[in-house]
Amino acid sequence: MGLFEALGIAGKAGEKRRETRGDTKTVRKIVRKLEALPPERARYLAAFAYVLTRVANADRIIHDVEVAEMERLVAENGGLSEDLAVLVVQIAKAQNQLLGGTEDYLVTRELAKVATREQKQELLRCLFAVAASDGSISVAEENEIARIHSELRIPRADLVAAKEPFAEYLETIQKGPTPT
Repeated sequence: MGLFEALGIAGKAGEKRRETRGDTKTVRKIVRKLEALPPERARYLAAFAYVLTRVANADRIIHDVEVAEMERLVAENGGLSEDLAVLVVQIAKAQNQLLGGTEDYLVTRELAKVATREQKQELLRCLFAVAASDGSISVAEENEIARIHSELRIPRADLVAAKEPFAEYLETIQKGPTPT
């Protein structure tokens, strides 16, 4: 199974992908490289990128700095070239915007099955990095990270440890307590 199938945007296994007018030689080359990844690795990267987009889209606005951070993290964690990471993030972002509510839990649950505890801990750190990339972690983003943490089924201490380096970006801390 290739990355596109893992993300649910390609035809069934064995079906030939249709060429579209938007396919350029460069895009086809990148697609071939992604499809050459081992299926387990492609699934993991697809799910990893998709879950990052959950946080970026939590406030219904995906900022350019969040996209750039997701691309950097996917390249770094996936051992991908910049071009491949950009494509993976764009596909994940499009899928999240199209199917978000219905796919969020399913994709994260699948990731929880295949990821090690260390990979889940790294994912939590990456989620906070994406949320903080625009200078502030909104309450919506923080709540989405808490939901993802719950779906990953790892100890709360892992969430606290991942959040600590990003505490200064938390909107609730930046604004301070509400006067009474």
